[in-house]
Amino acid sequence: MTSERVSPETRLDPRERILTTAYELFSRRGVRDVGVDEVIRQADVAKATLYRHFPSKNDLVLAFLRLREQNWTRGFVEAEARRRGADPEEQLLAIFDVFDGWFRGDEFDACAFINVLVEMRAEHPLGRASIQYLANIRAVVQELADEAGLRDTESFARSWHILMKGSIISASEGDTHAALRAQAMARCLIEQHR
Repeated sequence: MTSERVSPETRLDPRERILTTAYELFSRRGVRDVGVDEVIRQADVAKATLYRHFPSKNDLVLAFLRLREQNWTRGFVEAEARRRGADPEEQLLAIFDVFDGWFRGDEFDACAFINVLVEMRAEHPLGRASIQYLANIRAVVQELADEAGLRDTESFARSWHILMKGSIISASEGDTHAALRAQAMARCLIEQHR
């Protein structure tokens, strides 16, 4: 009798295994570059199993985007910014400290929401979903701006979000100092909205 080694991934139920595999692949390579057959093969599930849990690739991508918001927007950026800053203004600026560490790390994979939006376009259901998730990030910024007592927080959040997205694109181009550059501009933006 042989003993089979069980990896942590194979202990997950099939749906979680599929989603975990898709998360890694879509985060690193984008949506269009990753086929369903590759997800099936790497998750070690049958095609029928994938389609039972995710009737289409779009359904799988939508689940990936929901998980990305939970893990990245809420669990990483927002949680870390709130943990690092003593008050809402410091928490806003801490977003770029979080980005700085992310940009310099091996786990930097750009922004899935921007990537999917660019890949699929705004008219596509996945593009529309990405736009909504980007709006959710902007809402986090606006909430912090409201807590900080800044003026015209909707406009502030839109401008701040431009700095966030721009720094991600710059980091994707290889500028490892992009977050610190954006943070310097962000300080000026806070002053304009006091």
